[in-house]
Amino acid sequence: MTEIDLYNLSPTLRLLVTGVLIALLPLAWTLYRHRHNPVNSKLRAMTVLTLFLTFDLVLFGSFTRLTDSGLGCPDWPGCYGSASPMGAIAHIDAAQTAMPTGPVTHNKAWIEMIHRYLAMAVGFLILVLAISSTWQRWKGHFSFQGAWQVKPFWAWLTLFWVCMQGAFGALTVTLKLSPAIVTLHLLGGIGLLVLLSAQVAWKPASQRQTIGKLHRQLIWAAAVFLTLQIAFGAWVSTNYAVLACTGFPDCNGQWWPAWNFQGFEIWRGLGMDSRGQYLPMEALVSIHFVHRLMALFVFTFAAIMLWQFKKSDILPGLTRVLFALLTLQLITGLSNVVLDWPLLAAVAHTGGAGALMMTLTYMLSRSKIQR
Repeated sequence: MTEIDLYNLSPTLRLLVTGVLIALLPLAWTLYRHRHNPVNSKLRAMTVLTLFLTFDLVLFGSFTRLTDSGLGCPDWPGCYGSASPMGAIAHIDAAQTAMPTGPVTHNKAWIEMIHRYLAMAVGFLILVLAISSTWQRWKGHFSFQGAWQVKPFWAWLTLFWVCMQGAFGALTVTLKLSPAIVTLHLLGGIGLLVLLSAQVAWKPASQRQTIGKLHRQLIWAAAVFLTLQIAFGAWVSTNYAVLACTGFPDCNGQWWPAWNFQGFEIWRGLGMDSRGQYLPMEALVSIHFVHRLMALFVFTFAAIMLWQFKKSDILPGLTRVLFALLTLQLITGLSNVVLDWPLLAAVAHTGGAGALMMTLTYMLSRSKIQR
């Protein structure tokens, strides 16, 4: 197989145009539906649309990873220097002939490029939000009190964040699915959902539910613990350690398997330790088992928090949503183990993690501490 340039910027303009065209259709439809609404209502609808498509992007990113399509096009930002796999048929044919089940096939190339197209579409929508919110603030359309509004600072921060996500997406390819980079890329996607959710859920202080300081601290603690658990889950997925433990609640017939912490060395290649040696099976088992232990802690903490919230009638609607999502996470997590990692359950597990973070963000945005 011939060597290729890991970075080939020649198709960048065509890729950007493709992303813009993909974004324009839902954007035009959203603006048409809200054509008679005030400016803040239009911007909120645009933000909701961006959040929805970002959630879809996170799900499709999970699908890309789980189908081993992350290197379907082994250069960036295009596919063998083309804007689509159609222009790289000869290269893909050669790679697929050499390795029929390898990382580069026609199906995997299309999956990877669709993920990139969606990412560019989301990036364009966030750019539109940043420019629009700044323009409308300058025009004074948000001067009235009590109305929902896009804060330009948060819109521009979100734009910076999505640009960083693009950079990590490039590194994911050029560093050959380095577990650390892929994990950070997934966490960045969750962070993007949090930023957009905070903007959608924003309400003036007068419209938020007043809760006790302890309850507010519980939400923050849940967000921190969940972030750690998502990081551990991403580490399991990026190291392909989901099936390292078979059986539940035991692991390979053991209640406390042998430990090997080589799997937690950060800067290393996929399947390798920091010295370039293949990871032993015990390291993958340890990665998986830590995720299980953290899951037990998170579910216990969440159960206590939900009980406290139900007893005090705090944010009842969001509390029910949180309970439903935790139940979904338990079901999909167990399905991954006992059903040998079905694709639907694995994608849903990632989506559930994102939805949980979005719900906690809503809880923080819709509440304030009692003075």
